[in-house]
Amino acid sequence: MIRVAERRDVPRMLEIYAPYVRNTTITMEYAPPTLEAFAARFDRISQRYPWIVWEENGRVLGYAYGDIALERTAYRWDADMSIYLDAEARYKGIGGQLYDCLEALLKALGYFNLYALITASNAPSCRFHEKRGYALHGLLKRSAYKFGEWHDVCWYALALRPGEAPEDAPRAFEPELLVRWLREDKT
Repeated sequence: MIRVAERRDVPRMLEIYAPYVRNTTITMEYAPPTLEAFAARFDRISQRYPWIVWEENGRVLGYAYGDIALERTAYRWDADMSIYLDAEARYKGIGGQLYDCLEALLKALGYFNLYALITASNAPSCRFHEKRGYALHGLLKRSAYKFGEWHDVCWYALALRPGEAPEDAPRAFEPELLVRWLREDKT
């Protein structure tokens, strides 16, 4: 079941995220953030962007969120996508459902472009994004250094509203938007 992430989920989300940091080049952090730092990240992001979780039997199995893609004002219609799943939740369609929801929420809030930075060696994530319609917009050669070697990073993009001109800046996320989306999606 998808629901809005809450602060009480932060320890479990960090538990999901930490192995990605310690054991992979999926994220470029060198050490897992402290609980306090991860909670501060959650607080900052969830003030403006959707941060959602997948929960089964009272246990969070994955999460996804949007965040600022680029700092300058002209980029305010762009959002960066992130998703992390517990090992037991992979390849069960949970990631796709989280992304369906997150993309719909970001579109409803007024975002035009979604981006995902993916380590080139992470072929499953590249395929996942390509199947969803994300296009490779750039390859950042040797741009990330982790585990004693350089890594290429793919910059994927999805245009939610090709060619339209924005009327207003995107709105901040409110949990009621997820409730409405879930209700509409179920009918």
